[in-house]
Amino acid sequence: MSNALLTTNFHFPGQTKFYRGKVRDVYTIKDKLLVMIASDRISAFDVVLPKPIPYKGQVLNQIAVFFLDATADIVPNWKLGSPDPVVTIGQLCKPFPVEMIVRGYLSGSAWRTYKKGHREICGVAIPDGLREHERLPQPIITPTTKAAEGHDEDISREAIIEKGIVSESDYIQLEKYALALFERGTEMAAKQGLILVDTKYEFGKSGDKIFLIDEIHTPDSSRYFIADEYLKRFEKAETQKQLSKEFVREWLMENGFQGQAGQEIPEMTDDFIQKVSTRYIELFEKLTGQSFVPSDNRNLHMRIESAVIDFLTSFS
Repeated sequence: MSNALLTTNFHFPGQTKFYRGKVRDVYTIKDKLLVMIASDRISAFDVVLPKPIPYKGQVLNQIAVFFLDATADIVPNWKLGSPDPVVTIGQLCKPFPVEMIVRGYLSGSAWRTYKKGHREICGVAIPDGLREHERLPQPIITPTTKAAEGHDEDISREAIIEKGIVSESDYIQLEKYALALFERGTEMAAKQGLILVDTKYEFGKSGDKIFLIDEIHTPDSSRYFIADEYLKRFEKAETQKQLSKEFVREWLMENGFQGQAGQEIPEMTDDFIQKVSTRYIELFEKLTGQSFVPSDNRNLHMRIESAVIDFLTSFS
Protein backbone atom coordinates (compact mmCIF):
# COMPACT_ATOMS: atom_id res chain seq x y z
CA MET A 1 0.00 0.00 0.00
CA SER A 2 2.82 2.36 -0.90
CA ASN A 3 0.38 4.77 -2.51
CA ALA A 4 -1.47 5.39 0.76
CA LEU A 5 -0.86 8.34 3.10
CA LEU A 6 -0.77 7.16 6.70
CA THR A 7 0.80 10.13 8.52
CA THR A 8 2.60 13.40 7.87
CA ASN A 9 5.20 15.29 9.88
CA PHE A 10 5.81 18.61 8.13
CA HIS A 11 7.29 21.83 9.48
CA PHE A 12 5.76 24.63 7.44
CA PRO A 13 6.87 28.28 7.55
CA GLY A 14 5.01 30.08 10.32
CA GLN A 15 3.73 26.84 11.82
CA THR A 16 2.52 27.37 15.38
CA LYS A 17 0.56 24.20 16.18
CA PHE A 18 0.04 20.65 14.97
CA TYR A 19 -2.83 18.29 15.67
CA ARG A 20 -3.32 14.73 14.47
CA GLY A 21 -6.97 13.77 14.35
CA LYS A 22 -8.49 10.42 13.56
CA VAL A 23 -8.05 10.89 9.83
CA ARG A 24 -6.61 14.38 9.32
CA ASP A 25 -3.32 16.03 10.13
CA VAL A 26 -3.94 19.70 10.91
CA TYR A 27 -1.26 22.41 10.90
CA THR A 28 -1.88 25.90 12.29
CA ILE A 29 -0.01 28.71 10.57
CA LYS A 30 0.65 31.94 12.48
CA ASP A 31 -2.48 31.21 14.55
CA LYS A 32 -4.52 32.44 11.58
CA LEU A 33 -4.69 29.66 9.00
CA LEU A 34 -5.29 25.92 9.06
CA VAL A 35 -3.63 23.47 6.71
CA MET A 36 -5.81 20.36 6.77
CA ILE A 37 -4.31 17.25 5.18
CA ALA A 38 -6.67 14.33 4.59
CA SER A 39 -4.74 11.14 5.24
CA ASP A 40 -5.81 7.68 4.11
CA ARG A 41 -6.46 6.61 7.71
CA ILE A 42 -9.93 5.27 8.42
CA SER A 43 -11.78 5.26 11.73
CA ALA A 44 -14.88 3.50 13.00
CA PHE A 45 -16.45 3.41 16.46
CA ASP A 46 -14.03 6.25 17.30
CA VAL A 47 -11.05 3.94 16.73
CA VAL A 48 -8.45 4.46 14.00
CA LEU A 49 -8.05 1.20 12.13
CA PRO A 50 -4.47 -0.04 11.64
CA LYS A 51 -4.23 0.09 7.84
CA PRO A 52 -4.83 3.01 5.45
CA ILE A 53 -7.23 3.01 2.48
CA PRO A 54 -5.56 4.13 -0.79
CA TYR A 55 -7.01 7.38 -2.22
CA LYS A 56 -9.49 7.78 0.64
CA GLY A 57 -7.93 11.09 1.64
CA GLN A 58 -8.13 12.43 -1.90
CA VAL A 59 -11.75 11.35 -2.19
CA LEU A 60 -12.72 12.96 1.12
CA ASN A 61 -10.87 16.19 0.45
CA GLN A 62 -12.17 16.64 -3.08
CA ILE A 63 -15.77 15.83 -2.11
CA ALA A 64 -15.55 18.31 0.77
CA VAL A 65 -14.14 21.00 -1.53
CA PHE A 66 -16.91 20.28 -4.06
CA PHE A 67 -19.65 20.75 -1.48
CA LEU A 68 -18.02 23.69 0.32
CA ASP A 69 -18.00 25.54 -2.98
CA ALA A 70 -21.58 24.45 -3.75
CA THR A 71 -22.98 25.69 -0.41
CA ALA A 72 -21.03 28.90 0.12
CA ASP A 73 -24.19 30.89 -0.68
CA ILE A 74 -25.94 29.32 2.34
CA VAL A 75 -23.25 29.83 4.98
CA PRO A 76 -19.70 31.21 4.74
CA ASN A 77 -17.09 28.49 5.13
CA TRP A 78 -13.49 28.29 6.23
CA LYS A 79 -11.95 27.25 2.88
CA LEU A 80 -9.47 29.58 1.17
CA GLY A 81 -7.95 27.11 -1.27
CA SER A 82 -7.09 23.50 -2.08
CA PRO A 83 -3.55 23.47 -3.50
CA ASP A 84 -3.24 19.66 -3.51
CA PRO A 85 -5.74 16.81 -3.95
CA VAL A 86 -5.49 15.95 -0.24
CA VAL A 87 -5.08 19.47 1.18
CA THR A 88 -7.46 22.27 2.07
CA ILE A 89 -6.19 25.51 3.57
CA GLY A 90 -8.56 27.86 5.31
CA GLN A 91 -9.33 30.37 8.00
CA LEU A 92 -8.77 29.39 11.61
CA CYS A 93 -12.03 29.52 13.58
CA LYS A 94 -12.93 28.69 17.16
CA PRO A 95 -15.03 25.52 16.84
CA PHE A 96 -18.35 25.15 18.59
CA PRO A 97 -18.01 22.09 20.89
CA VAL A 98 -20.98 20.33 19.29
CA GLU A 99 -21.60 18.46 16.05
CA MET A 100 -24.90 19.11 14.30
CA ILE A 101 -26.12 15.72 13.10
CA VAL A 102 -29.06 15.91 10.71
CA ARG A 103 -31.10 12.77 10.00
CA GLY A 104 -33.66 12.27 7.27
CA TYR A 105 -34.07 8.51 7.80
CA LEU A 106 -34.04 6.12 10.74
CA SER A 107 -30.71 4.42 10.12
CA GLY A 108 -27.40 3.67 11.77
CA SER A 109 -27.03 4.53 15.45
CA ALA A 110 -30.49 6.16 15.51
CA TRP A 111 -32.06 2.87 14.44
CA ARG A 112 -29.98 0.92 16.97
CA THR A 113 -31.27 3.25 19.70
CA TYR A 114 -34.84 3.05 18.42
CA LYS A 115 -34.71 -0.74 18.23
CA LYS A 116 -33.94 -0.83 21.96
CA GLY A 117 -37.31 0.79 22.61
CA HIS A 118 -36.29 4.44 22.89
CA ARG A 119 -38.67 6.90 21.24
CA GLU A 120 -36.61 10.01 21.90
CA ILE A 121 -33.13 10.77 20.56
CA CYS A 122 -31.28 13.83 21.86
CA GLY A 123 -34.56 15.21 23.14
CA VAL A 124 -36.28 14.77 19.77
CA ALA A 125 -39.42 12.62 19.78
CA ILE A 126 -39.51 9.83 17.19
CA PRO A 127 -42.88 8.38 16.08
CA ASP A 128 -43.78 4.83 17.06
CA GLY A 129 -44.04 2.02 14.53
CA LEU A 130 -41.15 2.97 12.25
CA ARG A 131 -38.90 0.45 10.50
CA GLU A 132 -35.17 0.51 9.83
CA HIS A 133 -34.23 2.98 7.06
CA GLU A 134 -37.72 4.51 7.03
CA ARG A 135 -37.91 8.14 6.03
CA LEU A 136 -38.67 10.41 8.97
CA PRO A 137 -41.64 12.80 8.75
CA GLN A 138 -39.09 15.62 8.50
CA PRO A 139 -35.32 15.93 9.01
CA ILE A 140 -34.30 16.11 12.67
CA ILE A 141 -31.18 17.40 14.42
CA THR A 142 -29.58 15.07 16.98
CA PRO A 143 -26.49 16.92 18.23
CA THR A 144 -23.51 15.42 19.99
CA THR A 145 -20.82 16.97 22.13
CA LYS A 146 -17.48 17.08 20.36
CA ALA A 147 -15.05 14.99 22.38
CA ALA A 148 -11.31 15.70 22.16
CA GLU A 149 -10.73 12.00 22.82
CA GLY A 150 -12.97 8.96 22.98
CA HIS A 151 -16.65 8.86 22.13
CA ASP A 152 -18.83 11.85 21.30
CA GLU A 153 -21.92 12.01 23.51
CA ASP A 154 -25.53 12.59 22.50
CA ILE A 155 -27.00 15.75 23.95
CA SER A 156 -30.28 17.62 23.61
CA ARG A 157 -30.83 21.11 22.25
CA GLU A 158 -32.14 22.16 25.67
CA ALA A 159 -29.06 20.86 27.50
CA ILE A 160 -26.69 22.61 25.10
CA ILE A 161 -28.37 25.95 25.76
CA GLU A 162 -28.98 25.38 29.48
CA LYS A 163 -25.33 24.43 30.12
CA GLY A 164 -24.07 27.38 28.08
CA ILE A 165 -22.19 25.11 25.68
CA VAL A 166 -23.53 27.30 22.86
CA SER A 167 -25.52 30.48 23.33
CA GLU A 168 -29.19 30.28 22.40
CA SER A 169 -28.86 32.82 19.59
CA ASP A 170 -25.88 31.02 18.07
CA TYR A 171 -27.53 27.62 18.41
CA ILE A 172 -30.67 28.79 16.65
CA GLN A 173 -28.47 29.98 13.78
CA LEU A 174 -26.59 26.67 13.71
CA GLU A 175 -29.91 24.83 13.40
CA LYS A 176 -30.98 27.02 10.49
CA TYR A 177 -27.66 26.54 8.72
CA ALA A 178 -27.64 22.78 9.32
CA LEU A 179 -31.14 22.23 7.95
CA ALA A 180 -30.48 24.46 4.93
CA LEU A 181 -27.26 22.59 4.17
CA PHE A 182 -29.04 19.26 4.49
CA GLU A 183 -31.73 20.42 2.10
CA ARG A 184 -29.10 21.48 -0.46
CA GLY A 185 -27.20 18.23 0.02
CA THR A 186 -30.42 16.25 -0.46
CA GLU A 187 -31.18 18.09 -3.69
CA MET A 188 -27.67 17.60 -5.06
CA ALA A 189 -27.64 13.90 -4.12
CA ALA A 190 -31.03 13.36 -5.79
CA LYS A 191 -29.69 14.74 -9.08
CA GLN A 192 -27.06 11.99 -8.95
CA GLY A 193 -29.55 9.24 -8.10
CA LEU A 194 -28.65 9.16 -4.41
CA ILE A 195 -30.44 9.71 -1.10
CA LEU A 196 -28.66 11.71 1.60
CA VAL A 197 -29.71 9.73 4.67
CA ASP A 198 -27.90 11.59 7.43
CA THR A 199 -24.82 13.73 7.91
CA LYS A 200 -22.97 15.91 10.38
CA TYR A 201 -21.87 19.53 10.25
CA GLU A 202 -19.33 21.40 12.32
CA PHE A 203 -19.27 25.15 12.75
CA GLY A 204 -16.88 27.67 14.21
CA LYS A 205 -16.61 31.38 14.87
CA SER A 206 -14.14 34.03 13.81
CA GLY A 207 -14.98 37.26 15.54
CA ASP A 208 -18.77 37.47 15.54
CA LYS A 209 -19.18 35.52 12.30
CA ILE A 210 -20.20 31.85 12.09
CA PHE A 211 -18.43 29.66 9.53
CA LEU A 212 -18.97 26.12 8.32
CA ILE A 213 -15.73 24.27 9.07
CA ASP A 214 -14.16 20.86 8.47
CA GLU A 215 -15.64 18.51 5.85
CA ILE A 216 -19.15 18.35 4.42
CA HIS A 217 -21.21 15.58 2.77
CA THR A 218 -18.29 13.16 2.55
CA PRO A 219 -18.66 9.40 3.14
CA ASP A 220 -16.93 9.84 6.50
CA SER A 221 -19.56 12.32 7.67
CA SER A 222 -22.61 11.17 5.70
CA ARG A 223 -24.65 8.15 4.70
CA TYR A 224 -26.09 7.68 1.21
CA PHE A 225 -28.50 5.16 -0.33
CA ILE A 226 -29.05 4.35 -4.01
CA ALA A 227 -32.34 6.09 -4.83
CA ASP A 228 -33.76 3.66 -7.40
CA GLU A 229 -33.05 0.68 -5.13
CA TYR A 230 -34.29 2.21 -1.90
CA LEU A 231 -38.03 1.50 -2.04
CA LYS A 232 -37.71 -2.09 -3.28
CA ARG A 233 -35.17 -2.92 -0.62
CA PHE A 234 -37.19 -1.15 2.07
CA GLU A 235 -40.42 -2.95 1.20
CA LYS A 236 -38.64 -6.30 1.32
CA ALA A 237 -36.83 -5.35 4.55
CA GLU A 238 -33.54 -5.91 2.74
CA THR A 239 -30.27 -4.22 3.64
CA GLN A 240 -29.81 -0.94 1.81
CA LYS A 241 -26.70 -0.61 -0.31
CA GLN A 242 -24.55 1.81 1.65
CA LEU A 243 -22.43 4.38 -0.09
CA SER A 244 -20.88 5.45 3.18
CA LYS A 245 -18.59 4.23 5.91
CA GLU A 246 -21.47 2.25 7.47
CA PHE A 247 -20.52 -0.88 5.56
CA VAL A 248 -17.11 -0.75 7.31
CA ARG A 249 -18.85 -0.53 10.68
CA GLU A 250 -21.09 -3.46 9.71
CA TRP A 251 -18.06 -5.51 8.67
CA LEU A 252 -16.40 -4.78 12.01
CA MET A 253 -19.54 -5.74 13.95
CA GLU A 254 -19.85 -8.97 11.97
CA ASN A 255 -16.27 -9.71 13.05
CA GLY A 256 -16.91 -8.99 16.72
CA PHE A 257 -15.64 -5.42 17.03
CA GLN A 258 -17.57 -2.33 18.18
CA GLY A 259 -14.77 -0.32 19.76
CA GLN A 260 -15.39 -1.71 23.24
CA ALA A 261 -12.69 -2.49 25.78
CA GLY A 262 -11.04 -5.86 25.26
CA GLN A 263 -12.15 -6.25 21.65
CA GLU A 264 -9.51 -6.74 18.96
CA ILE A 265 -9.71 -5.13 15.54
CA PRO A 266 -10.17 -7.89 12.93
CA GLU A 267 -7.52 -8.40 10.26
CA MET A 268 -7.97 -6.05 7.32
CA THR A 269 -6.95 -8.09 4.29
CA ASP A 270 -5.62 -6.50 1.11
CA ASP A 271 -8.82 -7.60 -0.65
CA PHE A 272 -11.00 -5.86 1.93
CA ILE A 273 -8.87 -2.69 1.78
CA GLN A 274 -9.21 -2.60 -2.01
CA LYS A 275 -12.98 -3.01 -1.74
CA VAL A 276 -13.18 -0.08 0.69
CA SER A 277 -11.04 2.07 -1.63
CA THR A 278 -13.26 1.18 -4.58
CA ARG A 279 -16.37 2.12 -2.58
CA TYR A 280 -14.92 5.53 -1.76
CA ILE A 281 -14.02 6.20 -5.40
CA GLU A 282 -17.50 5.06 -6.48
CA LEU A 283 -19.08 7.52 -4.09
CA PHE A 284 -16.91 10.38 -5.38
CA GLU A 285 -18.03 9.72 -8.94
CA LYS A 286 -21.68 9.23 -8.02
CA LEU A 287 -21.79 12.33 -5.82
CA THR A 288 -19.97 14.76 -8.07
CA GLY A 289 -20.80 13.36 -11.51
CA GLN A 290 -17.08 13.62 -12.27
CA SER A 291 -14.55 10.92 -13.09
CA PHE A 292 -12.07 10.27 -10.30
CA VAL A 293 -8.49 10.96 -11.33
CA PRO A 294 -6.07 9.24 -8.92
CA SER A 295 -3.20 11.52 -8.00
CA ASP A 296 0.39 10.55 -8.71
CA ASN A 297 1.58 9.44 -5.27
CA ARG A 298 5.12 8.42 -6.11
CA ASN A 299 6.57 11.43 -4.24
CA LEU A 300 3.54 12.05 -2.09
CA HIS A 301 5.06 13.87 0.89
CA MET A 302 7.27 16.07 -1.30
CA ARG A 303 4.29 16.94 -3.50
CA ILE A 304 2.14 17.96 -0.54
CA GLU A 305 4.87 19.99 1.13
CA SER A 306 5.69 21.89 -2.06
CA ALA A 307 2.01 22.69 -2.78
CA VAL A 308 1.36 23.97 0.74
CA ILE A 309 4.49 26.14 0.86
CA ASP A 310 3.70 27.64 -2.54
CA PHE A 311 0.16 28.50 -1.38
CA LEU A 312 1.30 30.01 1.91
CA THR A 313 3.95 32.07 0.11
CA SER A 314 1.47 33.44 -2.41
CA PHE A 315 -1.20 34.04 0.25
CA SER A 316 1.10 36.06 2.50
